[in-house]
Amino acid sequence: MLRHFNSWISPGLGIDLGTANTLIAVLGSGIVVNEPSVVALARDSRRILGRGTAVGKLARQMLGRTPDTISAVRPLSEGVITDFKLCEAMLKYFVRKATGGKHLLRPKTVIAVPGRISPVEKRAVFHSAERSGAGKVYLIEEARAAAIGAGMPISEPIASMICDLGGGTTEAAVLSLGDIVVSKSSRVAGEHFDHAIVEYLRRQYSLKIGLQTAERVKMELGSAWRLPQEDALEVRGLDLVSGVPRKAIVTSEEIREVLVRILEEIAACLRETIEQCPPELISDLAQTGVVLTGGGALLRGVDQYLSEFLGIPVRIDDDPTTTAARGTAICLEHLNQWKHVLMSDSGNL
Repeated sequence: MLRHFNSWISPGLGIDLGTANTLIAVLGSGIVVNEPSVVALARDSRRILGRGTAVGKLARQMLGRTPDTISAVRPLSEGVITDFKLCEAMLKYFVRKATGGKHLLRPKTVIAVPGRISPVEKRAVFHSAERSGAGKVYLIEEARAAAIGAGMPISEPIASMICDLGGGTTEAAVLSLGDIVVSKSSRVAGEHFDHAIVEYLRRQYSLKIGLQTAERVKMELGSAWRLPQEDALEVRGLDLVSGVPRKAIVTSEEIREVLVRILEEIAACLRETIEQCPPELISDLAQTGVVLTGGGALLRGVDQYLSEFLGIPVRIDDDPTTTAARGTAICLEHLNQWKHVLMSDSGNL
């Protein structure tokens, strides 16, 4: 009864503040917000459209379709805030949506951030969260949050390796006895897949397409490993030679070749992480392998590709897009247990 009352006056929030999507979990209610990290605004005044509601899914629909007077922008790039005011406005909208705006106190909040985030970038996250309506704010490394959300035995004296394939960053870490032994953060991630597809169609077919079309091609044709049945897709765009709309037939084999070039860089990041481990933990990884989380883990065959590349088992979390957000909620629920690894605005606790 007391716990229910406390959650009513001050709900706890776990936030996965991502380049592509922002997820918010409310303590006791699970994930209640899962929306694109996009804001639509008027170019002249930088005022958010729809009286501040053109955020998330509504704003994403405008990407690449807006007239000159309107722009749809992402306040984050490669996992860090690039526009403080827009990020603050976006977070304020999402927090209000998550809490319903009915609670009496500002909520305690745990936010997952990239492992290589700088002190200045951390300060930007603290300020944006506090100004958006959060109370006491704690930060946690994305990889640690994902490992906790995936239910990995990170407190035991064995190696647990996690790889979070996000939109803006790839976070790889090996954990043991409750702490990170070695970690790497790469800014080669999911968004690079879409950009690579755009560039390939421009170069190979003289066809100009937008990032949303590239994402659709990735979802329908993309793979990292041979498919049981290869497929093809009709892609429409602008002919760069004639300047008129045109279509081209693209195959899954072509797209796989494009995506594997990006995956090679991601796989190299994982291999470097493993190479930095103590020998005893490397022997553990031969058995325990790697757990994949994040939106990039949805790419078909990515587990097979990485397992072949690294020579160890690779598995995908049951719900990879929400793993880190679930991890932040678990940290919040057991704050005393995890407080020593969280970062606050007064430094590590």
